[in-house]
Amino acid sequence: MNNLLQQIMKFGLVGVFCFFVDYFLYLGANFVFTKTGIASVFPYYYLISGLIGFTVSVVVNYILSFKFVFVRRDDMSRKKEFTIFLILSIIGMGLNELCLYVGVDLIYMHWNWLQSIMSESFAKNLFFKFGATGIVMVYNFITRKIFLEQKDN
Repeated sequence: MNNLLQQIMKFGLVGVFCFFVDYFLYLGANFVFTKTGIASVFPYYYLISGLIGFTVSVVVNYILSFKFVFVRRDDMSRKKEFTIFLILSIIGMGLNELCLYVGVDLIYMHWNWLQSIMSESFAKNLFFKFGATGIVMVYNFITRKIFLEQKDN
């Protein structure tokens, strides 16, 4: 159990770092889309921003995860390992995008009381983004542990 706790803590540190990579790219892309006027003609611009941040953070996460968190499997090639990591990450990205869409477009935009207590910017850039990140972090740890980590014999 102690090893699992240490692993979860390392995963958390890697995850926090990758979250900041994801989050700042997300904010940066939102800023660019807003300042260039794209946001006014394409209301789902924040989903593209999420995709940009998430994609870069996946590559960083892969490198750091196998350097500091998970023990590589002896019976798996690096190509297969990266392919599985990528597939799991794409599923995680889909989950992230779904959480943002549900949070912003299906909940926030239709609940007046929620709009009265937080701005749309806060909902998109903090509230639902943090919630989506938490859900995806749990998914990532469990699936990577199951499918990618060396099992004790």
